Amino acid sequence: MNHVIDAQGLTKRYKSTVAVDNIDLQIPAGRIVGLIGPNGAGKTSALKAILGLATYEGQLSVLGKDPSKDRAALMQDVCFIADVAVLPRWIRVWQLIELTEDIHPKFSREKCLRYLASTKVTMDHKVKQLSKGMVAQLHLALVMAIDVKLLVLDEPTLGLDILFRKQFYTNLLNDYFDEQRTILITTHQVEEIEHILSDLVFIQDGRIALNSSMDDVQERYVELMVAPDNAQAARELRPLNERELFGRHIFLFDKANREQLEPLGELRTPSVADLFVAIMNGGDA
Repeated sequence: MNHVIDAQGLTKRYKSTVAVDNIDLQIPAGRIVGLIGPNGAGKTSALKAILGLATYEGQLSVLGKDPSKDRAALMQDVCFIADVAVLPRWIRVWQLIELTEDIHPKFSREKCLRYLASTKVTMDHKVKQLSKGMVAQLHLALVMAIDVKLLVLDEPTLGLDILFRKQFYTNLLNDYFDEQRTILITTHQVEEIEHILSDLVFIQDGRIALNSSMDDVQERYVELMVAPDNAQAARELRPLNERELFGRHIFLFDKANREQLEPLGELRTPSVADLFVAIMNGGDA
């Protein structure tokens, strides 16, 4: 199978610090992948290697190209959104559209204008006159108008209010994503993206802690909510994690026998946030 991203033994060191530690990662086309990890886990270092912005050890192929050697060619098929502040504040919207059109051969002015027509962004606005949410809309309009194969989003909605965040991901799904494109997202707001993800990757201390499709996650993990008098019976079944909420005990199980759990309480699928906390803490509440 051809992978959009194929990393084998990927390692990134900063002097004596190992930011990315010998990871293997394969991402096929047409997936929306959440790369989730705490601060300092190695997410940004991995993204920089994928985008050709940092040197690395090991083997890495992105869309069949070596990012360290073929970055110019690679960027014809890759777009990247980080903090919205990367857009120059002095430029007007019409100038930014013309600049993008001159730089990127796969940019469609028509698509960009069609998306912006549903926003309050005007052609004469300067970037510095726009709210952070409007800048995010402008940035997304530019990106959605470029016909690329890989979109990398690094905390794309950081600092935006909940309405803009939800609209951002709705537009991304409705107007951009298809089975030919791949989206890689890093964010700390995991509860807002879990419904759009097809795959989940947890990274901790530079290593992959979980790499699974969302379908497999839902099949593999289950939460059990029990009353206090059933808590000890649940503990004896060796849960991955235990927490207490309003006097009820919630246990997270990995590959458990659900028929054995069912008589003890209520079963449900864990949220990505709860699964993340459990795995990052090594099972400690």
